[in-house]
Amino acid sequence: MRRMAPPDPFVRPEESSAADAIAAIGEELAVLDDWMDRYQYIIELGRKLPPFPEEWADDAHRVPGCQSRVWMEATRREGRLFFAGASDAAIVSGLVALLLRVYSGRPPAEIAATGPEFLKQLGLIEALSTNRGNGIAAMARKLRELATLEPAA
Repeated sequence: MRRMAPPDPFVRPEESSAADAIAAIGEELAVLDDWMDRYQYIIELGRKLPPFPEEWADDAHRVPGCQSRVWMEATRREGRLFFAGASDAAIVSGLVALLLRVYSGRPPAEIAATGPEFLKQLGLIEALSTNRGNGIAAMARKLRELATLEPAA
């Protein structure tokens, strides 16, 4: 009996660009009347993340600056960076999913050029606790840092 390969943990982009992803998220949030509904939407995003390999839930993959534990991994494929991520907190998993929807599967130059200002423009920073706001900003910084690293030979 053949063993099935584990699912790909890296997020594939739904939209053709980071700007399109930001616009789509903005539209999805706009139809939700209050922040309880928006939090539920964000939590649902986190539940849809591809399974994150347990062996990556270690200090080497941990994102510093987050109150909850957050882990991320990146890989380059055909000139694009793909990200995988997970958190031990439901709302934070959703924030990870939101960031990966924007950044994963994009060319490094597009990732580096897409600042985290959209988090503020979408009203997410103000709606989160200070610690979570700082944490999502740290995650966005980490993703953009990875985009500026030289690819492994």
